[in-house]
Amino acid sequence: MFGRFYRPEGPNHRVPPGQVLTEKFPVLTYGPTPSLRPEEVRLEVGGLVENPLSLGWEEFMALPQTALKADFHCVTRWSRLDVEWRGVRVLELLSRARPRPEARYVLVYCYGGYTTSLPLEDFAREENLLAHTLFGQPLPREHGGPLRLVVPHLYAWKSAKWVRGFRLLEREELGFWELNGYHRRGDPWREERFGGPDQSPLGGTP
Repeated sequence: MFGRFYRPEGPNHRVPPGQVLTEKFPVLTYGPTPSLRPEEVRLEVGGLVENPLSLGWEEFMALPQTALKADFHCVTRWSRLDVEWRGVRVLELLSRARPRPEARYVLVYCYGGYTTSLPLEDFAREENLLAHTLFGQPLPREHGGPLRLVVPHLYAWKSAKWVRGFRLLEREELGFWELNGYHRRGDPWREERFGGPDQSPLGGTP
């Protein structure tokens, strides 16, 4: 399932410190994997926005679609280069929802009860997607299908699986892994894997 792991030969500016490469795409999940058909998904965008959104699957798929090729870095120390996604840009949704000036954080929530939190400036980057396609095929359930967030510049637990919505907030509200010992931001290049002593890690892997 996990495939062969290997260290890059010589310096590689695409591989963060402490990471090894794989040609596979390991599946690491905490808790049960939701079973959803695309037509059962409804994406909600709320909180500190001028225009809350509630989109069914057909409405979501009617939005402008974008392809993305990006590297993917897991906090468990593996990286996969050139992962190919397709979906809707986060910025496309934010432009329609119109964040209020006081919005500074985002809480992403998912089918199955998982949540993760990000500063709005990390969430609202041009490359970030809500993806429904992986390597040209419908996103498999074990990889977060029908819909997952893709935030390539942070560790993979921020790229939440089985997304059903997000809320914009004035103050930070920590998500599942952040509450259980993982770093609030999760920058791979700074090896921001774990939080401070006030957070006790929980067993399991994002």
